[in-house]
Amino acid sequence: MKPPRTPHARRTAQSAADWPHPGVGMGMGMGMNTGPAGADPRDGRGGRRVDFPRAGRRGWRRWVPSWRLLAGSSLLSCAALAGLFAVVYANIEIPAEHDVARRQATVYYWADGTRMVSVGDVNRQEVRLAQIPVSVQRAVVAAENADFYTDSGVSYRGIVRAGLNMVKGEEIQGGSTITQQYVKNAYLSQDQTLSRKAREFFLSLKISQQRSKAEILEGYLNTSWFGRDSYGIQAAAQAYYGISAKDLNPSQAALLSAILKGADTLDPSLSPSHHERAERRWNYILDREVETGAMSAAERAGYTRFPEPKQPVKPNSQAGQIGYLVDIANKYLKNRSGITDQDLADGGLRVFTTFEKDKVFALADSVDRIRRQNLAPETRESDRNVQVGAASVRSGDGAVVAVYGGEDAVTHFTNNADTSSVPAGSAFKPFVYAAALEYGGLGFVPADLSGVPSSPGLNESLVGSGNDAFVAAGENVGLDKVKDMAVATGLREDSMAQLDPSFPVGTSTPSAVRLASAYTAFAGDGTGREPYSVTRVERDGAVLSGFEPPQARRAMDPAVALEVGEALQRVGTSTLGPTRDQWFGAPVWAGRTGADDGMKSAWFIGATKELSTSVTMFRTEPESAGLLDMAGVGGDDSEQGTVFPPRIWSDYQLTVAPDSFTPVPVAPVSPPEDLFPADSSGTAGNQGEENQGDEGQGQGGRGEGNQAAGSQSLGTTS
Repeated sequence: MKPPRTPHARRTAQSAADWPHPGVGMGMGMGMNTGPAGADPRDGRGGRRVDFPRAGRRGWRRWVPSWRLLAGSSLLSCAALAGLFAVVYANIEIPAEHDVARRQATVYYWADGTRMVSVGDVNRQEVRLAQIPVSVQRAVVAAENADFYTDSGVSYRGIVRAGLNMVKGEEIQGGSTITQQYVKNAYLSQDQTLSRKAREFFLSLKISQQRSKAEILEGYLNTSWFGRDSYGIQAAAQAYYGISAKDLNPSQAALLSAILKGADTLDPSLSPSHHERAERRWNYILDREVETGAMSAAERAGYTRFPEPKQPVKPNSQAGQIGYLVDIANKYLKNRSGITDQDLADGGLRVFTTFEKDKVFALADSVDRIRRQNLAPETRESDRNVQVGAASVRSGDGAVVAVYGGEDAVTHFTNNADTSSVPAGSAFKPFVYAAALEYGGLGFVPADLSGVPSSPGLNESLVGSGNDAFVAAGENVGLDKVKDMAVATGLREDSMAQLDPSFPVGTSTPSAVRLASAYTAFAGDGTGREPYSVTRVERDGAVLSGFEPPQARRAMDPAVALEVGEALQRVGTSTLGPTRDQWFGAPVWAGRTGADDGMKSAWFIGATKELSTSVTMFRTEPESAGLLDMAGVGGDDSEQGTVFPPRIWSDYQLTVAPDSFTPVPVAPVSPPEDLFPADSSGTAGNQGEENQGDEGQGQGGRGEGNQAAGSQSLGTTS
């Protein structure tokens, strides 16, 4: 006879299928067992090995893992990652260092597809760490990686930052140790990708284990990019100070260490703003050396004078105007993409530009001819230190077809076509005029603070170089609106001057390239175009994105452009006289400075439907950032030098006229003699006859002559 079953025994023997629903209790203790008979999920014996979803829980609680499951999963994940880490670390091999001598050059091409110049000879000389002063080593460590001698070779914080940037879709970058930077320089590419970061991480760990800190620091100092086409501390010492690395003093060492952060923004010779940034970082590194114990406070107190480096020297392949063209193309490349100076130095790029060879030669030839005919720096003090900058832009789309950056890029480093400190004077007034009409209505007449209308008005004041109407217009419509109008046409906001009462009369300092481009808005329907100089970039056979021509944008109402343009045509007629524009009946929209401007600069901008060209002239001493007075330049009748930019413009325009004017056969009229003054012998030049003769031949004979002269100008040192 079987003993009677107890309720407990019945529950133990009953299968889960006998219950109304798993996990739904029918009384005390019921619904606890979802596994086979006799299994208790609470002690983990029998039944499911992973209690998830959790038994004995209802609703959302079934999907909350237990602490045991979380702990077990974490341990398992850590073990798997550790295993993977060990496998990758064991299998990764240290590759051979890059042979920088085999790096490809970057090749630039003219607009017609022919080769302009090849840039990229690697400048590198290796030196042993014993030949590098301790002060250099200490400055680099203090600036880049203060705990270099004790770290494991990697920055875990930098790795985490790179991962977070990847998740956010941002550029993969982060702070790196000296070891990581050395690995990137010597073994990997500069690409900011997660795979490259991962390889950098493991290689850095391995190299840190296999090589001494001295070897790593030596490698880093010999492979780092310092700008000025220099790799390594030895080449940098030569490029910046003309000495060997072993002769660098602690102050110079601090500046070169500062430049490691980015030569394209910290080379003090590139601009006043670069100089200011470089000086701040130089001071920071010296202070940092004191903080880290690399230098005493007493020694630091002795370094108060900034160690000015020498001016950069361009290779002879970039002589004449070529270096300026490369400079403008490189700035455009960097602004439109993630390409850096080091990328350009590493080479392998094919850069197709908008520069037209014949126009570059013609512009250089015209500047040289007018200077030669009118300036006598050997005998006249006021003719010394005269600089000219010019740029020619295609009106239809903003392509930069020619620039004149100075006499020779090898000897004059600053690019005058990309001027950043020369006030525009009255050449800025058309933007004030346009803003007044845009916001005050067509025919707007400004009034002074007492409400008295300006007389003459804006139109007559622009033609006659008056100031009062423009000062009043700025007050009436607001200086911020004037600035907005100028920027809308294509002038850079960082070239705008302080918004004070003098702002409307041209205290801003736009470049020749930007002014040439901005004036096309008045010659057209008020459409602004961003100037561009590169049409295509290739790397390793692949075309890089981002170099399509910039889109046109509305800068002002077409009726505003028409009204301002009418005044600018009057400026062109009064300034140029019966030159080629009258011969062919094609208008010129012109702006200029006058003798009464009060600025230390002379400008002329002339735009046609096909081509807009700006020319500026100013004086500056090489060792000074300020401008010198223009009084007496070219003689007593030069009107503060303002007569010369229109002459350069006319000479250039006569050469390229078939490309920039509508040819309507009209009997030619000789240009006025004062456009081409007499030469030193007292006889009038034959420039007018030469140009009339060329008109009968088209562009043939004159074009060839200019190419020959231009080639000499572009290829020799003055």
